Amino acid sequence: MEYLTVKKEGQDEFIEKKSRFIGSCRPVKTEEEALAFIAALKTKYWDASHNVYAYILRENGVQRFSDDGEPQGTAGIPVLDTLKKAGVTDTVVVATRYFGGILLGGGGLIRAYSHTASIALAAAQKIAMRECLLLSAACDYSAYGRIQGVIPECGGVVDDTDFLEAVTVRFHLDPASVGALEKRLADATAGTCVLQEEGKRFFEFSME
Repeated sequence: MEYLTVKKEGQDEFIEKKSRFIGSCRPVKTEEEALAFIAALKTKYWDASHNVYAYILRENGVQRFSDDGEPQGTAGIPVLDTLKKAGVTDTVVVATRYFGGILLGGGGLIRAYSHTASIALAAAQKIAMRECLLLSAACDYSAYGRIQGVIPECGGVVDDTDFLEAVTVRFHLDPASVGALEKRLADATAGTCVLQEEGKRFFEFSME
């Protein structure tokens, strides 16, 4: 299972016919987090003409937007559409506008708010999150060097290592790679390494 979101909070801005547009974006997990971010920016930019927003959440497939006083369909929908086209979820964007005195027209507003959302997303950096198995491998000290090499070769990422009576390596791995890892570990340790599944969690993966 995999989904796209953003890595961090990010912001960018541009000027269009003397109107200043500021795009702010961040990852969120809940509607409460999204609304808190929107409220914080409305407070920060209290003197702005508009604080348009949109967000999409994985939980219950929630999608919300607001034109915040702009003509219907020219602001919130373009921001939401930009998020949908980017394929991201668990993401909120606030598009702040300081009116510069020159009307942009309906098409101009749609383009401006779409661009505001795009530059906000770029600043927040789109990433892929993939559900991985949380695994542990227990072995004696003589086998540790071998499993230390095998786990990353099979795509595992080590999270922690305990050195007690035996060595326990905790790591996460794409479920599709478990079979190959089990075979490699069995070969490397003559079947003495015990692999345990300890749960599942989403981890960031490179989009390259």
